[in-house]
Amino acid sequence: MPRLTLPLLFLTLSVLAQKPQTDPFLHRLYDQLHDSPAQAAYRRLAPMPAGVVYVQQPHEGEAEMRTHFRTMKRLGFTNLKQIMPCAPNWTVERIGAIALSEGIIPWWYGEGGFVPPSDTLLRRLGIPANTPTDALLKNPVFRNYQMDVLVKRNTRERAYADTARSGLFMRSTSVAYDPEVGGRGADLTPEGERLFLKWLRQSYSTVDSLNHGWNLHHAGLSLGETKVFRDWDDVAKNWRTLTGREYRHVRDIFRFKVEHNLARIRQRAAGFRAFDAHAPYRGGGELGLFLPTAWYGVDMEGIAEVMTGYGSFYPSMHFSWHYDQVNHELTRPMYMQAALMNDLFKGGWTGGWESTGGPQQLDGERGAIVNSYHVGPGELTQLFLSQIAAGFKGFGIWCWNSRSAGKEAGEYALLDRNGQVTDRAIRMGQIGQAMQRYRFELWQAHKEPVVGIFYDWENEAAWGAMAVPGRDNFKMKPVEARVGISRVLINANVPFEYVTPTDLRKGLSGRYKVLYLPAVIALQTDLLPILTDYVRQGGRLVMDLPSGLYDAQMQKLPTGTASAFAALFGATLNDLQYAGTNRPQRLNGQALTGFTADLTPVSARPLARYDLGKPAILENRIGRGSALLLGYEASLGCFKPGNGLAEKQVLQYVLGAHTSPFACTGAIAYRLASPLADHYFLINDGPARTVRLDTKTMRYKAFTDAITGEKLTPTTIPVEGYGGRWVRAEK
Repeated sequence: MPRLTLPLLFLTLSVLAQKPQTDPFLHRLYDQLHDSPAQAAYRRLAPMPAGVVYVQQPHEGEAEMRTHFRTMKRLGFTNLKQIMPCAPNWTVERIGAIALSEGIIPWWYGEGGFVPPSDTLLRRLGIPANTPTDALLKNPVFRNYQMDVLVKRNTRERAYADTARSGLFMRSTSVAYDPEVGGRGADLTPEGERLFLKWLRQSYSTVDSLNHGWNLHHAGLSLGETKVFRDWDDVAKNWRTLTGREYRHVRDIFRFKVEHNLARIRQRAAGFRAFDAHAPYRGGGELGLFLPTAWYGVDMEGIAEVMTGYGSFYPSMHFSWHYDQVNHELTRPMYMQAALMNDLFKGGWTGGWESTGGPQQLDGERGAIVNSYHVGPGELTQLFLSQIAAGFKGFGIWCWNSRSAGKEAGEYALLDRNGQVTDRAIRMGQIGQAMQRYRFELWQAHKEPVVGIFYDWENEAAWGAMAVPGRDNFKMKPVEARVGISRVLINANVPFEYVTPTDLRKGLSGRYKVLYLPAVIALQTDLLPILTDYVRQGGRLVMDLPSGLYDAQMQKLPTGTASAFAALFGATLNDLQYAGTNRPQRLNGQALTGFTADLTPVSARPLARYDLGKPAILENRIGRGSALLLGYEASLGCFKPGNGLAEKQVLQYVLGAHTSPFACTGAIAYRLASPLADHYFLINDGPARTVRLDTKTMRYKAFTDAITGEKLTPTTIPVEGYGGRWVRAEK
């Protein structure tokens, strides 16, 4: 995408944000949000890597490796996500050369590392410039050229490794969390503190700006309750004496760590690109998305932004490492995790480049009493169909065969402990084949969400800053709220997407019939006019509690009569209250536990009242839409499974008159829409059953199992127990 001047860029986004009948979900704007020459090249090649990690066993030589690689290829795997050689006689590149000779690409990115088929390249190869990409990928001249490029790349990487102090080639990935300048929370190393003070001078310019930014002119927050900083030397000497009641400086520590980390990732990605212009880099991973990422000093959306110009964005999805925060629940959180990563990189290439492949009982997150899982073909089907449904384009499985000794020996693998092919390996190969078969449809596909779930790093940082000793559970509240509202929508088969302030500022709000703000304790004030305009244009805005306590400066958000808040929600927020400790409170006959509110309607009408008659649910009509304020912990109350009545109540307020474009009786259903066919992913978290898929007003020519090719009748689709099914609906 050519560089645009700022006014022209906003004009372009404004035009794209218009909502003509031909693009009701603003797909064109969506695709532009992370556009770059690199992303455009991936879209044309449409790579769909089905990769695994090969772990060399001590007894294995070239003959055994070739048997492995031929088996991978026969089953449907296309590449190696990673190579783990046995020292000292084997290297990654030596094994990679053997894999290449067997037609297995020895990198996580698979065909994503091909040289983009420019007109110049095609002319040089004697191939017509207008040759479609699917034909190019089958053209022997084109493929031989690309494989030769990969062989030379492998040789160059070995030459680099031979001169490196480590003896290894540079990493093609950056992890999200790096405690280089400090651990979790507000912790800083001595070097981290030095760099933080430098960052403060760059960020605030003047000490007076810092004093105001850190709210030192507010009663009880100044130094010793009597002073503000005099100069930068005073800052360096005394900043640590600030009271823990002041939250903004804690947020700044989080943000400093984020920006330091992003600079590190950007530098490594640029170095990797300088070595090879066509090899993709990947960023993300290794940090669970049900952790409080801001408190960890991580901004996943920021990492995605860096990857725009360099490669792909991915999470780590290992059951024993990343699901204890959701009480070891897998089926729904798997989709939530993949969807969040994909939705933070709208229009960019995301994939499951660090995903689990087999049983795990002894390894995993420290501190969990039980962190062991059954992993068969059903669980892997759910995991990888959820990833595809979320928008991922390819996977990398840890691992093909397990480590042979020590930690993780016999765990995580597609092969069994004895190195034999399992039913889960066969199933994953079949999914890999289907991904290749429909790669172009999947790259053209989009979600068509009804609801946008608001996700804001600043809000997570605010909750993290509030997580002082004794209240350290606060940092988990925005995560639990996000899980809760996602659960409500998944269980009701309502398509949704996570949406950020950046998305809203760039005009994407019109993509969603409903915007839901869960537990937004700190609301950025510049979003209020954007949200008001969204409602005026016909959107339905819903916010629950606890929300609206602070602005991004961690000052009280104005919620009185003359405030932008009151204009939007048609009410004043007089106080937050609490139910279930010293005072019982009920809503619609259900006992409440958690935050409630004292609300005074101005232009809003009450939809429901607390048991003592005060307004609890308010709806304010503005233009063609409405803004709803839910005076209780709607999303937090649905964090754990099994709250059917609570979920039903929340869903009523979320949707209003809106409905899902499809329904599925007996299973969870996700949908991707593409020009030639829609893809439905049916997930069954119970015993085997027959489910009914109702596509309502959407009409199709035929329904088939995308993996087996079996013709299906949508009213009676068998789905295996604790597994899933991928249904292709041809238009």
